[in-house]
Amino acid sequence: MADLELIDSKNDSNDAPIPTGIPVLECRNVSAGYGSVRVVRDVSFSLQAGTVLAILGPNGAGKSTLMNTLAGLLPRKGGEIIVEGKALRSGRPAEANRHGLVLVPDDRALFTTLTVKENLSIAKRPGGLDVDAAIEMFPALGKRIKVAAGALSGGEQQMLAVARALTQNPRVLLIDEMSMGLAPVIVEELLPIVRRIADETKAVVVLVEQHVQLALEVADEAVVIVHGGVRLSGPASDLAKNPDLLEKAYLGEAV
Repeated sequence: MADLELIDSKNDSNDAPIPTGIPVLECRNVSAGYGSVRVVRDVSFSLQAGTVLAILGPNGAGKSTLMNTLAGLLPRKGGEIIVEGKALRSGRPAEANRHGLVLVPDDRALFTTLTVKENLSIAKRPGGLDVDAAIEMFPALGKRIKVAAGALSGGEQQMLAVARALTQNPRVLLIDEMSMGLAPVIVEELLPIVRRIADETKAVVVLVEQHVQLALEVADEAVVIVHGGVRLSGPASDLAKNPDLLEKAYLGEAV
Protein backbone atom coordinates (compact mmCIF):
# COMPACT_ATOMS: atom_id res chain seq x y z
CA MET A 1 0.00 0.00 0.00
CA ALA A 2 1.41 3.34 -1.00
CA ASP A 3 -0.63 6.11 -2.59
CA LEU A 4 -4.11 6.91 -1.39
CA GLU A 5 -6.36 4.70 -3.46
CA LEU A 6 -10.10 4.44 -3.95
CA ILE A 7 -11.11 0.84 -4.54
CA ASP A 8 -14.32 -0.49 -6.06
CA SER A 9 -15.71 -2.70 -3.33
CA LYS A 10 -17.37 -4.94 -5.91
CA ASN A 11 -14.55 -5.67 -7.69
CA ASP A 12 7.13 -22.64 12.51
CA SER A 13 9.00 -20.93 15.05
CA ASN A 14 8.34 -17.33 15.95
CA ASP A 15 11.98 -16.85 16.85
CA ALA A 16 13.17 -17.34 13.28
CA PRO A 17 14.44 -14.15 11.59
CA ILE A 18 12.15 -12.51 9.05
CA PRO A 19 13.60 -12.88 5.53
CA THR A 20 14.51 -9.51 4.06
CA GLY A 21 11.89 -8.16 1.69
CA ILE A 22 9.22 -10.75 2.54
CA PRO A 23 6.06 -9.19 4.03
CA VAL A 24 5.17 -10.38 7.50
CA LEU A 25 1.47 -10.50 6.63
CA GLU A 26 -0.25 -10.70 3.26
CA CYS A 27 -3.98 -10.78 2.74
CA ARG A 28 -4.80 -11.70 -0.86
CA ASN A 29 -8.39 -11.28 -2.06
CA VAL A 30 -9.76 -12.69 1.19
CA SER A 31 -13.50 -13.28 1.40
CA ALA A 32 -15.29 -14.59 4.47
CA GLY A 33 -18.67 -14.77 6.12
CA TYR A 34 -21.25 -16.98 7.76
CA GLY A 35 -23.09 -19.79 6.04
CA SER A 36 -23.78 -18.75 2.46
CA VAL A 37 -23.42 -15.02 3.23
CA ARG A 38 -20.18 -13.28 2.28
CA VAL A 39 -19.61 -10.53 4.81
CA VAL A 40 -16.05 -9.69 3.65
CA ARG A 41 -15.16 -9.63 -0.03
CA ASP A 42 -11.80 -9.52 -1.80
CA VAL A 43 -9.75 -7.74 0.89
CA SER A 44 -6.04 -7.40 0.10
CA PHE A 45 -3.05 -5.78 1.79
CA SER A 46 0.65 -6.48 2.38
CA LEU A 47 2.48 -5.41 5.54
CA GLN A 48 6.17 -5.30 6.45
CA ALA A 49 7.61 -5.75 9.95
CA GLY A 50 6.81 -2.96 12.39
CA THR A 51 3.81 -1.69 10.43
CA VAL A 52 0.55 -0.60 12.05
CA LEU A 53 -2.54 -1.02 9.88
CA ALA A 54 -5.79 0.65 10.95
CA ILE A 55 -8.94 -1.10 9.78
CA LEU A 56 -11.68 1.52 9.69
CA GLY A 57 -15.32 1.58 8.67
CA PRO A 58 -18.89 1.90 9.91
CA ASN A 59 -20.53 -0.61 12.25
CA GLY A 60 -21.45 -3.81 10.47
CA ALA A 61 -18.91 -3.30 7.69
CA GLY A 62 -17.19 -6.65 8.32
CA LYS A 63 -14.14 -5.53 10.28
CA SER A 64 -14.45 -8.06 13.11
CA THR A 65 -15.28 -10.80 10.62
CA LEU A 66 -12.02 -10.02 8.85
CA MET A 67 -10.06 -10.15 12.12
CA ASN A 68 -11.59 -13.49 13.10
CA THR A 69 -10.77 -14.82 9.65
CA LEU A 70 -7.14 -13.67 9.90
CA ALA A 71 -6.92 -15.44 13.27
CA GLY A 72 -8.32 -18.65 11.76
CA LEU A 73 -11.48 -18.60 13.86
CA LEU A 74 -13.60 -18.34 10.71
CA PRO A 75 -12.93 -20.32 7.53
CA ARG A 76 -12.24 -18.29 4.40
CA LYS A 77 -14.58 -18.35 1.45
CA GLY A 78 -11.77 -17.32 -0.85
CA GLY A 79 -8.30 -15.84 -1.03
CA GLU A 80 -5.08 -16.44 0.85
CA ILE A 81 -3.54 -15.39 4.16
CA ILE A 82 0.26 -15.59 4.13
CA VAL A 83 2.59 -15.09 7.10
CA GLU A 84 6.28 -14.61 6.27
CA GLY A 85 5.86 -16.42 2.98
CA LYS A 86 3.86 -19.33 4.42
CA ALA A 87 0.25 -19.75 3.29
CA LEU A 88 -2.08 -20.62 6.17
CA ARG A 89 -4.82 -23.19 5.88
CA SER A 90 -8.34 -21.88 6.22
CA GLY A 91 -10.12 -22.01 9.56
CA ARG A 92 -7.17 -23.33 11.59
CA PRO A 93 -6.76 -21.06 14.64
CA ALA A 94 -4.08 -23.22 16.27
CA GLU A 95 -2.02 -23.13 13.08
CA ALA A 96 -2.46 -19.37 12.74
CA ASN A 97 -1.34 -18.94 16.34
CA ARG A 98 1.70 -21.15 15.84
CA HIS A 99 2.70 -18.91 12.95
CA GLY A 100 2.52 -15.87 15.21
CA LEU A 101 -0.99 -14.44 14.74
CA VAL A 102 -2.37 -13.43 18.12
CA LEU A 103 -5.86 -11.94 18.47
CA VAL A 104 -7.04 -9.57 21.19
CA PRO A 105 -10.82 -9.93 20.71
CA ASP A 106 -13.30 -7.18 21.38
CA ASP A 107 -14.50 -8.95 24.55
CA ARG A 108 -10.84 -9.30 25.74
CA ALA A 109 -11.38 -12.98 26.71
CA LEU A 110 -9.53 -12.74 30.01
CA PHE A 111 -9.57 -15.39 32.73
CA THR A 112 -11.60 -13.23 35.08
CA THR A 113 -11.01 -15.33 38.23
CA LEU A 114 -7.23 -15.38 37.74
CA THR A 115 -4.99 -12.52 38.83
CA VAL A 116 -3.14 -10.18 36.50
CA LYS A 117 0.07 -12.12 37.10
CA GLU A 118 -1.61 -15.45 36.47
CA ASN A 119 -3.19 -14.24 33.21
CA LEU A 120 0.23 -13.15 32.01
CA SER A 121 2.10 -16.21 33.21
CA ILE A 122 -0.29 -18.76 31.76
CA ALA A 123 0.06 -17.33 28.24
CA LYS A 124 3.87 -16.97 28.22
CA ARG A 125 5.73 -18.45 25.26
CA PRO A 126 9.42 -18.48 24.34
CA GLY A 127 10.48 -15.09 23.04
CA GLY A 128 7.44 -13.28 24.42
CA LEU A 129 7.46 -10.66 27.15
CA ASP A 130 7.81 -11.96 30.67
CA VAL A 131 5.66 -10.59 33.47
CA ASP A 132 8.12 -7.86 34.40
CA ALA A 133 8.48 -6.66 30.81
CA ALA A 134 4.70 -6.66 30.36
CA ILE A 135 4.31 -4.54 33.47
CA GLU A 136 6.98 -2.16 32.17
CA MET A 137 4.90 -1.72 29.03
CA PHE A 138 1.73 -1.16 31.10
CA PRO A 139 2.84 0.30 34.46
CA ALA A 140 -0.74 0.66 35.72
CA LEU A 141 -0.94 -3.14 35.95
CA GLY A 142 1.96 -3.22 38.39
CA LYS A 143 -0.21 -2.03 41.25
CA ARG A 144 -2.90 -4.58 40.35
CA ILE A 145 -0.65 -7.60 39.88
CA LYS A 146 -2.47 -9.69 42.51
CA VAL A 147 -5.97 -8.50 41.61
CA ALA A 148 -8.37 -10.79 39.73
CA ALA A 149 -8.88 -9.71 36.13
CA GLY A 150 -12.63 -9.50 36.66
CA ALA A 151 -12.11 -6.79 39.29
CA LEU A 152 -10.11 -4.51 37.00
CA SER A 153 -11.48 -1.40 35.32
CA GLY A 154 -12.25 -1.54 31.60
CA GLY A 155 -9.01 0.24 30.74
CA GLU A 156 -6.97 -2.07 32.95
CA GLN A 157 -8.61 -5.11 31.40
CA GLN A 158 -7.71 -3.88 27.93
CA MET A 159 -4.12 -3.29 29.02
CA LEU A 160 -4.00 -6.81 30.41
CA ALA A 161 -5.47 -8.30 27.23
CA VAL A 162 -2.81 -6.63 25.08
CA ALA A 163 -0.02 -7.43 27.55
CA ARG A 164 -1.08 -11.07 27.62
CA ALA A 165 -0.95 -11.16 23.81
CA LEU A 166 2.60 -9.79 23.90
CA THR A 167 3.71 -12.64 26.18
CA GLN A 168 2.96 -14.95 23.22
CA ASN A 169 5.65 -13.37 21.02
CA PRO A 170 3.33 -12.30 18.18
CA ARG A 171 4.54 -11.73 14.64
CA VAL A 172 1.11 -10.28 13.92
CA LEU A 173 -0.91 -8.69 16.71
CA LEU A 174 -4.61 -8.35 15.89
CA ILE A 175 -6.46 -5.90 18.16
CA ASP A 176 -10.23 -5.77 17.63
CA GLU A 177 -11.90 -2.62 18.98
CA MET A 178 -9.29 -1.59 21.53
CA SER A 179 -11.46 1.31 22.73
CA MET A 180 -14.65 -0.74 23.23
CA GLY A 181 -16.46 0.64 26.29
CA LEU A 182 -13.60 2.94 27.30
CA ALA A 183 -13.65 6.65 28.06
CA PRO A 184 -11.94 8.81 25.39
CA VAL A 185 -9.21 9.87 27.83
CA ILE A 186 -8.27 6.20 28.35
CA VAL A 187 -8.24 5.61 24.61
CA GLU A 188 -5.83 8.52 24.16
CA GLU A 189 -3.46 6.82 26.61
CA LEU A 190 -3.74 3.33 25.13
CA LEU A 191 -3.49 3.91 21.38
CA PRO A 192 0.06 5.36 21.43
CA ILE A 193 1.18 2.09 23.04
CA VAL A 194 0.22 0.39 19.77
CA ARG A 195 2.86 2.47 18.01
CA ARG A 196 5.43 1.56 20.65
CA ILE A 197 4.64 -2.15 20.32
CA ALA A 198 5.22 -2.08 16.56
CA ASP A 199 8.40 -0.04 16.87
CA GLU A 200 9.97 -2.08 19.67
CA THR A 201 8.89 -5.61 18.78
CA LYS A 202 8.75 -5.18 14.97
CA ALA A 203 5.46 -7.06 15.00
CA VAL A 204 2.78 -6.11 12.52
CA VAL A 205 -0.22 -4.63 14.35
CA VAL A 206 -3.66 -4.74 12.74
CA LEU A 207 -6.00 -2.47 14.65
CA VAL A 208 -9.78 -2.21 14.29
CA GLU A 209 -10.77 1.11 15.82
CA GLN A 210 -13.77 3.47 15.87
CA HIS A 211 -11.77 6.50 17.02
CA VAL A 212 -10.70 7.30 13.49
CA GLN A 213 -8.37 10.25 13.97
CA LEU A 214 -6.60 8.72 16.95
CA ALA A 215 -6.09 5.49 15.01
CA LEU A 216 -4.69 7.36 12.02
CA GLU A 217 -2.20 9.15 14.29
CA VAL A 218 -0.54 5.88 15.34
CA ALA A 219 -0.99 3.88 12.11
CA ASP A 220 1.26 3.69 9.05
CA GLU A 221 -1.42 2.40 6.69
CA ALA A 222 -5.21 2.36 6.73
CA VAL A 223 -8.07 0.76 4.90
CA VAL A 224 -11.72 1.70 5.06
CA ILE A 225 -14.13 -1.22 4.73
CA VAL A 226 -17.71 -0.51 3.68
CA HIS A 227 -20.28 -3.25 3.08
CA GLY A 228 -17.54 -5.87 3.30
CA GLY A 229 -15.20 -4.44 0.67
CA VAL A 230 -12.21 -2.12 0.80
CA ARG A 231 -13.49 1.29 -0.27
CA LEU A 232 -10.41 3.40 0.48
CA SER A 233 -6.79 2.57 1.30
CA GLY A 234 -3.45 4.29 1.61
CA PRO A 235 -0.98 5.85 4.04
CA ALA A 236 -2.68 6.78 7.30
CA SER A 237 -1.23 10.30 7.14
CA ASP A 238 -2.87 10.86 3.74
CA LEU A 239 -6.25 9.72 4.99
CA ALA A 240 -5.92 11.98 8.02
CA LYS A 241 -5.36 14.95 5.70
CA ASN A 242 -8.50 14.14 3.71
CA PRO A 243 -11.38 13.97 6.19
CA ASP A 244 -13.96 14.77 3.51
CA LEU A 245 -12.77 11.84 1.41
CA LEU A 246 -12.83 9.63 4.49
CA GLU A 247 -16.37 10.71 5.36
CA LYS A 248 -17.63 10.01 1.86
CA ALA A 249 -16.03 6.58 1.93
CA TYR A 250 -17.77 5.81 5.25
CA LEU A 251 -21.10 6.88 3.80
CA GLY A 252 -20.57 4.92 0.62
CA GLU A 253 -20.79 8.02 -1.52
CA ALA A 254 -18.94 8.58 -4.76
CA VAL A 255 -15.50 10.07 -4.11
